[in-house]
Amino acid sequence: MKKRIAIFASGSGSNAQKIMEHFKRSPDAEVVLILTNNPNAYVLQRADNFEIPTHIFTRSEFYDTDDVIKLLKNLQVDLIVLAGFLWLVPPALLKAFPNRIINIHPALLPKYGGKGMYGDHIHKAVLAAGEEESGITIHFANENFDEGEILHQSKFKIDNGDTLEVIKFKIQQLEHHHFPRVIESLLKKMRS
Repeated sequence: MKKRIAIFASGSGSNAQKIMEHFKRSPDAEVVLILTNNPNAYVLQRADNFEIPTHIFTRSEFYDTDDVIKLLKNLQVDLIVLAGFLWLVPPALLKAFPNRIINIHPALLPKYGGKGMYGDHIHKAVLAAGEEESGITIHFANENFDEGEILHQSKFKIDNGDTLEVIKFKIQQLEHHHFPRVIESLLKKMRS
């Protein structure tokens, strides 16, 4: 039986798209649901293009009810992937899916993580600090922003003259290449 993936995203969903593409013809796993807290998120259009169901939820539904957990359980989801999802995962969801929620972060944790560290905020901080390298971290989600066990890191050298846009591009290339493969590898380990 195929492993079942649910993806949470808050915005454009380019990582969600790469994951949907990667598993579209996989005999081992499939994306069964895209969830978002943003009714205007472009990820909804991307999901529609792949004919994958979506669910839009409110802050109250996410934090004050178990509706989202029930939905994921009813769909027999094996792995939850946070792909540009900006809210902290509530304890009840972590408890319902222990070591089965992963996140991608566009920096080399533990640096440049935590509340408010997302998108351009991260890359601007990396540039301001004069870092010589940056990269991505894929990690398990826990009760704190960006503090879960690290599963994978990939990095690149920041060249003299690299702008915010160049760094964002390099990060996105790493994310799109590694995230689907790390998910696949994790699902294979879950089988055994």
